[in-house]
Amino acid sequence: MFLGEYRHTIDEKGRLTIPAKYRGLLAAGMVITRGFDRNLMAFSLEGWEELAARVKSLPWSDPSAREFRRRVFSGAVDLVPDRQGRVLLPPFLREFANIDNDVVITGMLDHLEIWNTDAWEPVRDAAESDEQHWESLGI
Repeated sequence: MFLGEYRHTIDEKGRLTIPAKYRGLLAAGMVITRGFDRNLMAFSLEGWEELAARVKSLPWSDPSAREFRRRVFSGAVDLVPDRQGRVLLPPFLREFANIDNDVVITGMLDHLEIWNTDAWEPVRDAAESDEQHWESLGI
């Protein structure tokens, strides 16, 4: 389970250090793709396979399903962390999420999100002040 908020820095080569807490879970590899809010999403291989199976079951004839496939799978890269727990984020993903230096890595239960620090702050603030919306979710 991915939980918590971690602040890290992208090094000059574009490498991101995975939080120590998750290195064991992600040591065999991970998949990072474009998120839905100009962020990145990172999945363990197991989590990615579960998502892929769910997407694969969607009908090809559904335009929304095809669009979802394109967005998530065309922007995905599979990566294996090095001995220091770092992965090289490709330039196209860093550009998509406006990531150049400081990032926030957030646990999202079954995956991680990787945010530009400045972009994360208002998202976190909005989530912390929207209790009525949570009520509408039945939580």
